[in-house]
Amino acid sequence: MTHAHLARITNVEDDYRHYPKEVVALPEADLVLPDAHLKWYEVREKDAVITTEVRADGTRFLHDQVASGALDISGDLGFVVHHLCGESFHFLIVCTWRRNNEMWETVYYRETKDSDHFRLLEQGTHLEVICVWEMGAVLHEREAWVRYLYSARDEAAKLAYLDDRFTGTV
Repeated sequence: MTHAHLARITNVEDDYRHYPKEVVALPEADLVLPDAHLKWYEVREKDAVITTEVRADGTRFLHDQVASGALDISGDLGFVVHHLCGESFHFLIVCTWRRNNEMWETVYYRETKDSDHFRLLEQGTHLEVICVWEMGAVLHEREAWVRYLYSARDEAAKLAYLDDRFTGTV
C-alpha cells in the first residue's frame, strides 16, 4: 500500500503554531435548573479572562433558552463548555447525557465586538464537533459519565458525578 496521496492532504496551515489553553471547572457557575444540572467549564488561554458579565449573560441566555423550550434538557445531567477564542469570540457548548450513553450537543456563539447576546450556531451536514482544547473537558466528562454508569446511579452517584471535574492545561 502506498501513501503518496498524503502529500496532498492537509487541514493545518503552514504558519499555524499550536499553543496550550486552560480548562477550568467552575462549580459556582453551574447551570442549575429544577430538573437539570450542567457542570460549567471555561476554556481559555492562560492569562485570558472571561468576564463575570459575559459568563452571567451566558447563564441567563441558557436559562432563557430552557424556559422558552428552545433548549429541552429536562431531566438531563451534563456540562457546558464556555470557550473564549481569541479576545472576543465565545462558544457555549451545551452537552447532556441521554439514552444511557450518548452525549448530545447544542452550540451557541457570541462575538462580543459585534453583539451583546449569544445565538444558536447553525450547522450543516459535515459539522465541527469539538476542538482539541474543548476535548480536554469532554474526555474527562466521558470518563466521569462511565464511572456514573457503573455506579448505583442513585442520588449519591449523581452528586459524585457532579463533583467529578477537570481543571488543567490542554
